[in-house]
Amino acid sequence: MSVVRTVLADIRPEELGVCDAHDHLFLRSPRLPGQELDDPRAAGAELAAFRAAGGAAVVQWTPYGMGRRAADLPELSRASAVHVVCATGLHQAAHYSPELLAGLRGRLADLFVRELTEGIGTTGVRAGFIKVAGGFHALDAHARWTMTAAAEAHHATGVAIAVHLELGTGALDVLDLLCGELGVSGDRVILGHLNRSPDPVVQRQAARAGCWLAFDGPSRAHHATDWRMPEAVRALAEAGFGDRLLLGGDTVTAGARSVDGGPGMPYLLRRVRPRLEEAVGAELVDRILTVHPGQAFGTDCL
Repeated sequence: MSVVRTVLADIRPEELGVCDAHDHLFLRSPRLPGQELDDPRAAGAELAAFRAAGGAAVVQWTPYGMGRRAADLPELSRASAVHVVCATGLHQAAHYSPELLAGLRGRLADLFVRELTEGIGTTGVRAGFIKVAGGFHALDAHARWTMTAAAEAHHATGVAIAVHLELGTGALDVLDLLCGELGVSGDRVILGHLNRSPDPVVQRQAARAGCWLAFDGPSRAHHATDWRMPEAVRALAEAGFGDRLLLGGDTVTAGARSVDGGPGMPYLLRRVRPRLEEAVGAELVDRILTVHPGQAFGTDCL
C-alpha cells in the first residue's frame, strides 16, 4: 500500500488534502544572510493562514544542513492541523561550508537512508523524500555526487527525488543522469522551478519522461516569468500532460511570508488557484492540488 511519510505518521496519499507541494517553513543559507526562515511562531502563523485559506498539507523542500528545524515540525503540524512532509537531501555546494561537505564524503547515501527510515538526528522525525539540486544549464561534480547518492537512497527506499532546477534550467540533463544513468523511474522524479525558464519544448520533453513538473511561485526574484505559468500549465494539459503537474509556493525568505506582508503560502489558494482555473478548469486544478501530490510523494517501499 502506498503511503506518504509526514512528520507525524505515514498516511494514505488521499489523506493529504489540498497540498502546497513545494514550500519552506524553515530555511537558512549563507546565500540569504539576514533573510532566514527561523521563527517557529511565524511558521505556525503561516500554517494557520494556509489552513484558513483551505490548505491541508505542505511539503517542505528544505534539505540537510539548511535549518530544517525538524524537531519543531511535529508540534507545528499538530497545532495547525496541516500535514507536513520533511525532506532529506543536499542543496548546491554554495549553501554549505567546505568542511561540512568534506565530512559527508563517502556517507551521503547512508545519511539519506537513515533520515528516511530511522529519523533526523534524535528528533524521531523521518523524512519523506529526497531533495537535490542541479546547476545553471549544467550539472557540476557536486550535483552529480548528490544525485548519485539520492538515486542510491531512492533504490533502497522507493521515495521520490525532488530537484531544484537553477533558474529553471537543466531539466533534461537531470533526467539523463537520474533516469538514464542511475536507473530512477521518471515518475519518481519531481522537477522544481520549471516556471522560471518557461521553455515549452523542454517542459514537454521532461513530461514525456514521466516525471512530475512542479510550478512554484510567485517569486520577487523571478517575477519576470511568473505571469507565464498559467499559459505553460494550459499548454501542457492540452498536450496530454495534465496528470504530471504540481503546484507550490516556495516561500524562501521571512519577508515573503503572508504573516510578514508577503504573498506566502495562502497566495497559492487565494490567487494562483482561481487564475489557473480560468486557464484549465477547476477539475484539473483540483486534481493538481489534491491528487497529484499524494501520487508524487507517496511510496510503497518504506
